[in-house]
Amino acid sequence: MHPKGVIWTIGILVALYGASMMIPALVALYYGAGHVVEFLEAGAIVILFGASMVRYGGRAPSQLSHRDGFMIVALAWLILSLLGAVPFWTTGTVSTVVDALFESTSGLTTTGATILSGLDDMPRSILFWRSMQEWLGGMGIIVLAVAVMPLLGVGGMQLFKAETPGPVKDKLTARVTETAKLLWYLYLGLTMVCALSYWLAGMTPFDAINHAMCTVAIGGFSTHDASFGFYHGIPLQLVAVFFMIFAGINFTLHFAAALHGFSLRTYLQDEEFKTYILWISVMLILIGGMIGWTGQDEVIHVIFNVVSIATTTGFAVSDYSLWPPGATMLLLMTMFVGACAGSTGGGMKVVRILLLFRQGMREIRRLVHPHGVIHVKMGSHRISSKVTEALWGFAVLFFVCYIIIATLLAFTGVDMVTSFTAAAACITNTGPGFGQVGPANTYADLPEMAKSVLIFGMILGRLEIYTFFVMLVPEFWRD
Repeated sequence: MHPKGVIWTIGILVALYGASMMIPALVALYYGAGHVVEFLEAGAIVILFGASMVRYGGRAPSQLSHRDGFMIVALAWLILSLLGAVPFWTTGTVSTVVDALFESTSGLTTTGATILSGLDDMPRSILFWRSMQEWLGGMGIIVLAVAVMPLLGVGGMQLFKAETPGPVKDKLTARVTETAKLLWYLYLGLTMVCALSYWLAGMTPFDAINHAMCTVAIGGFSTHDASFGFYHGIPLQLVAVFFMIFAGINFTLHFAAALHGFSLRTYLQDEEFKTYILWISVMLILIGGMIGWTGQDEVIHVIFNVVSIATTTGFAVSDYSLWPPGATMLLLMTMFVGACAGSTGGGMKVVRILLLFRQGMREIRRLVHPHGVIHVKMGSHRISSKVTEALWGFAVLFFVCYIIIATLLAFTGVDMVTSFTAAAACITNTGPGFGQVGPANTYADLPEMAKSVLIFGMILGRLEIYTFFVMLVPEFWRD
């Protein structure tokens, strides 16, 4: 390992993060109210902290090992979540350090769980900072740094692999730098189109930009306490549904489709995409059937809320915790499935669920044909046994972590429904749960110990389990 190289690299990320805090200061200056000085001070503090890390790290490392990559990613999310809490604390937006860290971690991990209320009257600089945190976290501030680091003498393949874990990894180009740039071009372009669409559908420019950042990041923060329920226009809600679904698709698939003029055929040839659309469609039919299609508004509300939870976005247009128990149980299932691998969404990812299902079906067939040679495939490609074994390991670790987090929440005095759904909402990076943390409520009333547990759960979910636990293995630290 290269400790100084790790410190130098994280220092660059911290400095970039501090520079981003200057943007909310400009927003406050433009609107003539709200914490210009506080954001400038917070940004300066973070930049100086990053610069000191860079200085201590010395020269840019000539190479980074895969272990360095895991260390950088895990520590970056922890440190950036901590530093992102500074503006919430210095502006007096929250009253405790834990609340500031909770809001910051929720934003950076694109979870969308919040402890804040009174958003309609909150300074726009704070609202913009929340949204921008989700936007930066959506694609991964690490990937942004990968695009910059080669200019500073650092290659980024190790970081790219650690930041984008999953059973199937496709590089868009031969060089990870170009890959990261293309991902950000797609991400920025999609955000701009989404913001324009929201504006044309009736949002104010400020709300359109904020909601676009949170939609494309699949984050779920809003500028209003009522979330998307603040807006009653059906066209606006349908625009949100489209972009939530679109942002939940693998970005490498978007790139491949863009090369062919965004041909629908490119999407339909991808098995994960077809499974993703089929899963959402089935959930819509089942949940809609339980609730009953009683009117146009109710139909749109069902579609919006189901898509929001299925993509782990976390927006809401109505209190779906009041739906029948069967419908809420299906919503909880959709949290765990999540969006596609390579998207900004959370959950276990559709491709993992699909491959686990096919692996299970293979084992059943092997009971019938014990001497048969049966392969797990994605399209025409055979999936190696190493991948399927890693998938089972991931699934076991994921659910063990979920049970532990839910149990710890119960130990803090939180009721069972809230404990199990809050744990699910945070480890899948969805945001709203049920019970005390339903879409009509916030996480503000939870005990501080419970919030601390959920902070860990959000980071664990964002790192997709393996990136964190690999550092707990003794062999990781041996030369």
